[in-house]
Amino acid sequence: MASTRGAQILVASNRGPVSYTLDETGTLTSKRGGGGLVSGLSAIGPDAGALWVCSALGEGDREAVRRGVGEPGVRMLDVDADVHADAYNGIANSVLWFVHHMLYQTPLEPVFDAEFRRRWAAYETYNHAFAAALAEEAAEGAAVLVQDYHLSLVPRMLRELRPDLRIGHFSHTPWAPSEYFRMLPDDIAAQVLGGILGADRAAFLTQRWADAFTDCCHAVLGPGIPSGTRIGVHGLGADADFLRERAHRPDVDERMVALREQVGEGRKTIVRVDRTELSKNIVRGLLAYRELLASRPDWRERVVHVAFAYPSRQDLAVYRDYTAAVQRLTDEINAEYGTPGWTPVVLHVKDDFARSLAAYRLADVALVNPIRDGMNLVAKEVPVVSDEGCALVLSREAGAYEELGEDAITVNPYDVVGTAVALHEALSMPAGERAERTKRLAGAATALPPARWFLDQLHALDT
Repeated sequence: MASTRGAQILVASNRGPVSYTLDETGTLTSKRGGGGLVSGLSAIGPDAGALWVCSALGEGDREAVRRGVGEPGVRMLDVDADVHADAYNGIANSVLWFVHHMLYQTPLEPVFDAEFRRRWAAYETYNHAFAAALAEEAAEGAAVLVQDYHLSLVPRMLRELRPDLRIGHFSHTPWAPSEYFRMLPDDIAAQVLGGILGADRAAFLTQRWADAFTDCCHAVLGPGIPSGTRIGVHGLGADADFLRERAHRPDVDERMVALREQVGEGRKTIVRVDRTELSKNIVRGLLAYRELLASRPDWRERVVHVAFAYPSRQDLAVYRDYTAAVQRLTDEINAEYGTPGWTPVVLHVKDDFARSLAAYRLADVALVNPIRDGMNLVAKEVPVVSDEGCALVLSREAGAYEELGEDAITVNPYDVVGTAVALHEALSMPAGERAERTKRLAGAATALPPARWFLDQLHALDT
């Protein structure tokens, strides 16, 4: 398939750098996104011939594509809405995400039946739409960086269409151990691995996830695989300059005043900022806080758990149930321990980035206890913007543990009593030690900022 437009650098991801909303008058409004990819692409400059291929995710996006509305350097694909729903919710978020984060309740799930196969066909169609668009847009010998589990089949499909291209695939999730990964039907497991192995280079957030991928290749495809695909590791870091500047704008200062009023004078804060994603382990975090109040009554009225749990994937019933469980447990803790002058848990469920940054600055303790996480940037962001220094309670199952574990208080995410002990230790940490640890954590957290993370992957395709 010949190139028609000739982009030299291409990024492919399910979500793009811009989204559109459609109001009742038919007016389209665009909104720019952020994140590592946006920072990375901006680092290469406007003259690099870069193109971002992404999917239309909602009716506003689809209408923008139909009207020919767009931004330079972005191609949005209007994949059939039903196909996208089956690929995105039916496979990517309900199967591949669950496998890599080891979230299944195995006595009952998964069940790989005919309906699964129908959805898998949609996932193949979705991936092929990306491969075809990339093949059409790429210049001879261009570099293509394919992102994440939504597009695990794209590298192989694209290789077949355009063998001249330099292709990379990056996994932002953990990678499941081989015994868990092999819950997938054998042919599907082989297809996922083979899809990624179509790339010249497959990269991961930590060495642990890279090794797990290699183990799966050996177990499913045989010894010696991967052979032609190089494996790399790029531990995405926090964008220190952006965070520090953004965290001191007036809207953040306003949120800090409001949070201080909610917390109360002289009290310590345990802060968490998460989406209500099953893997984030918010419920066990709340249970650990309740255990702290039960076992260490001296902390009652002296500490507040500031919990931001922003709704995620609410079109899936299991996520709606989880969000409700977070709210229910919060209410129980406040009813059991609250007093007229003290609310033990301050829960916010409406996404507010400025308020999150205010909480980062105020935090005495940051609780990051995922069941499993590819990296977890919150663990890296809090030390960067903390005003007075912050003790980090960190799950050993977060990818960030590889870089931050030495200066964090490490927990087993399933151990509620152990996490309560860790919270007590963190709250009791002397100010000097907390400040020194925060300084080292911030240094490790910013070792590979987003722009450098992106450029390193790009340059690695040349070697």
